[in-house]
Amino acid sequence: MSRFWLITVSLAMLSAGCAPRSTPDPRSLAVAGPPALLSEFYFFDEPEPGGPLKTRAAVERYDLVNALFTDHATKDRHLYLPPGTAVRYDATGVLVFPVGSALIKTFSLAPDLRNPQSGARRIETRVLVHRSDGWVAWPYVWDDDQKEARYAPVGARRSWQVIDPAGTPLKISWSVPNQNQCKTCHQSGDAIAPIGPTARNLNRMRIGQTGVGVTMPDALNQLDDWTHRGLLVGAPRAADAPRVPAAFDRDAPIETRARAWLDVNCAHCHQRAGSASNSGLYLGWSEKPGTTLGFAKRPVAAGRGAGDGLFVIEPAHPERSIMIHRMASTEPGVAMPELGRSVADPQGVALISAWIAGLGV
Repeated sequence: MSRFWLITVSLAMLSAGCAPRSTPDPRSLAVAGPPALLSEFYFFDEPEPGGPLKTRAAVERYDLVNALFTDHATKDRHLYLPPGTAVRYDATGVLVFPVGSALIKTFSLAPDLRNPQSGARRIETRVLVHRSDGWVAWPYVWDDDQKEARYAPVGARRSWQVIDPAGTPLKISWSVPNQNQCKTCHQSGDAIAPIGPTARNLNRMRIGQTGVGVTMPDALNQLDDWTHRGLLVGAPRAADAPRVPAAFDRDAPIETRARAWLDVNCAHCHQRAGSASNSGLYLGWSEKPGTTLGFAKRPVAAGRGAGDGLFVIEPAHPERSIMIHRMASTEPGVAMPELGRSVADPQGVALISAWIAGLGV
């Protein structure tokens, strides 16, 4: 066991006057500030370099149909629920998580993105905690030895040289957001809120592992699994719940795939309660086609961000659409999203370009 984890366990024993904790403390999560070390949450066993994160009791892995693009990083998502609580179903928005719960997302990068699981190294873990006074976001940066992550309220920067999915050398300038930047993407009115875990984006088959020491079949739906085990209440059968298609599943219509991509990559800011609400551009799944979705919409402000385009989306002309110009750019002040990436998403650009090219044809 590493020195850091021994110190953490020893301090916990001294302060509590009892045996070291093996699970998170729901009372502490509900009211306390961020611990200095990720290990002090007790979400995971001591990790091994190059090995997966092993969850402790009450910590569940979950996956999304579509994920926000973040410089090609892979993401491990986990949910902690306090004992005796459950998530409440919502058909349109983010599911309702009880006070004391936490959403934990760990970002990793492999040296060769054609094989993203081989030699991947953890970069950061972001923890969203639902406290009694609302959600808070805490970033943690992993040490070089990959055994501990440390609270980083001012963020951090890392440079990575990788081989991209097309086999080309690529430099990634990774930026861990500071605590204030977290609200830029997670803003909902005056509060912070989760982004990804909506019913439509959780309605998928599990990877095959759920809970601690419980192996489930690959064909088990995630929503049905949670309902069956009492982790989710108020939900219909998954077959009757909303679901978005996988953005890069060519068997699904391109319109729904493009809308699903925009929903998870753009709508957290481009919504009426988001940080880009003053743009008048709303890219959520339920938005009706029209000006607010960008069709023939002029930008609120001209400048470098617009390039040579006149409209956010010019139907049949992706090469003249401001949306594509900003998606393909890596220039600060032009690139969209503004945070969370240093390179463009070639698959995303190709998908949205193909969708726009087919509009009005």
